[in-house]
Amino acid sequence: MGKLQEFDITFTNNKVVYGPGESISGTVKIKTGNSLQYKAIKVNCQGSCGISNKMNDNSWTLEEQYFNSTLSVADKGTLGAGEHSFPFQFVIPVAAPTSFEGPFGKIVYRVRAVIDTPRFSKDYKAQRPFYLLNLLNLNEVPDIEHLSYAVTTKKFSYLLVKTGTLMLKARSDLRGYIPGQVIKLATEIHNKSGKDTGYVLASLIQKVTYKTKRPVFDLRTIAEVEGAGVKAGKHAEWREQIIVPPLPQSALAGCSLIDIDYFIQVSLKSPEAVVNLPIYIGNIAVNLSPSRVPSSLDHCGATIAPSSARVTPSAPPAEEEPEEGLCAGGGVSEEIPTKSHSQQDPSGQPVTMSPSAFSHAPGAALPPSHRRPDASAPLFCVSTGATIPFFTEGDVTPVPTSCSLILPPEYSSWDYPHEPPPTYEESCSSANTSFNSRQ
Repeated sequence: MGKLQEFDITFTNNKVVYGPGESISGTVKIKTGNSLQYKAIKVNCQGSCGISNKMNDNSWTLEEQYFNSTLSVADKGTLGAGEHSFPFQFVIPVAAPTSFEGPFGKIVYRVRAVIDTPRFSKDYKAQRPFYLLNLLNLNEVPDIEHLSYAVTTKKFSYLLVKTGTLMLKARSDLRGYIPGQVIKLATEIHNKSGKDTGYVLASLIQKVTYKTKRPVFDLRTIAEVEGAGVKAGKHAEWREQIIVPPLPQSALAGCSLIDIDYFIQVSLKSPEAVVNLPIYIGNIAVNLSPSRVPSSLDHCGATIAPSSARVTPSAPPAEEEPEEGLCAGGGVSEEIPTKSHSQQDPSGQPVTMSPSAFSHAPGAALPPSHRRPDASAPLFCVSTGATIPFFTEGDVTPVPTSCSLILPPEYSSWDYPHEPPPTYEESCSSANTSFNSRQ
């Protein structure tokens, strides 16, 4: 650096994660070996988003800026040999979106300092990123407490001349979750044929849409659970759970170039049948007060109202014992065993974690393995596509927070011409259509 021995930016209390409307403050530290003339010392705070059609390309096709503020901390003068400090402070706009980093685009925030030197002299620059978390309160999403439900019917041929019908139903207990919560998934398969089915697979999938001129759809499988097939002529049930790992929130409110959607895809192999359950990932969990307890479905698909909403009969019903193990359609109900689960630690044991471990609850006690110096900030984990609250420069590797969850596999880019999965509205519409056609 020549005359400049140190040129760095530090944030107050070493804070790196901020919220919309907060003030971000810090100090520009300069250490010189000799006197240094300057025209001005300026500090800039900026937030922006850029996207591209090419992976890991910083030559953005489209960009948008959320704020760009510049503060002059010193006018024309001379820095004597020694150490110098210049404080700064900016206010983050309330509409700024959450930080995000993906293979085709990113939402980034940074503070940059510049020493503007006289003509023919070298300007000096330093910068440090910070991260923004714009909390998504799931309680503000309409009908979030209701279960997500989808059904499809598949007619297929086998052994050249024979035909059969298969019905696949799937449902989740809610439509919205926060990292660390457990998704309770229930699946029913009615195999009305003389052929055994292939395995059943449930996947938590993230779809990121980069809105370039020709939109890029980037899909990533977060977690997978595999169950066994269903024997010919049988009706079977499969109940599983998926732990939501640290993930960027749905939607990215305030950003018009990047969309994030999540859905649970339940698929059956041989014959092929697929249903999608759209869900939201947020930061503040659904508050299931007594008035908002979700309705559920029994094992035959009938809706069961919450206990508070049930009507007490005035007389006992007529005695009528249903045939044990039978459902509508007469198929024998069986349990599908789970063959494999992607969420396991290196020892091969399934990952278990309290849902509160990742909830946004300032002041709440965390287990020792999850505590860190800044306990008031939300918990993050290093993961592709997720916010990383660590500054890296050169070959320095980010240090993750203490987190016992195993990170999901890397992104797989499903660029055009692959068709993207259906939107929330399309999925609900198709589910209702399929359901109503059977009435």
